[in-house]
Amino acid sequence: MRHILTTIFICASFLVSQAQIPKGMGKSDAQAKVILDAVSAKFKAYKSVQANFQLVIQNAAGKNMGNKKGVVSMKGMKYQVNLTGQEIYSDGTNIWNYDKSSNEVTINKFDPSANSITPQKLFTNFYDKDFLYKLNGDVKEGGKMMQEIELTPVDKTKPFFKVLLYIDKSTIYTTKVFEKNGNRYTYSISNMKTNTVIADNLFVFDEKKHPGVEVVDLR
Repeated sequence: MRHILTTIFICASFLVSQAQIPKGMGKSDAQAKVILDAVSAKFKAYKSVQANFQLVIQNAAGKNMGNKKGVVSMKGMKYQVNLTGQEIYSDGTNIWNYDKSSNEVTINKFDPSANSITPQKLFTNFYDKDFLYKLNGDVKEGGKMMQEIELTPVDKTKPFFKVLLYIDKSTIYTTKVFEKNGNRYTYSISNMKTNTVIADNLFVFDEKKHPGVEVVDLR
């Protein structure tokens, strides 16, 4: 699990929680909610999504502490993530986390009712219960104009104090997470393809394609 949190799911792990907005904390921006609701609705309407992604980690001084690239595929509750050194699969029932360097795969049961970390949660309505949010306006990000939405966590014990989303045409292209210790995580997607035909076997780890793999079954 630790290894997953240092890659594509670092943002999702920060964003997904079970907090409730307490009374007296103020209200979110209605304009921002319209944009976020549109993002969620658009994503839910897709039959499938495939995209390249990049995760960049910087410290308080702006020094690059890590950089990972990969490809994510999603179809309903199913997903597959492929990046250097690691592959993650989920068929909606099980989750396989394959470490290429050790040739070991760990299998866990997927529990949709739990506070599970999935790529899908980066694009759907995680924001309503966990954050106050506001529209900062149009900014230039990645060479193009986008709408910037700032999220403030309700739970002040979280290790981060701010999240910025950069949205264009109801799609989140960049997410920046700002930690209290000064570290910054920037998650960006590119080359997104939607509603393409994806075979279900893409979301299942195939032991036959990994000779000698050690299986750790935690189900």
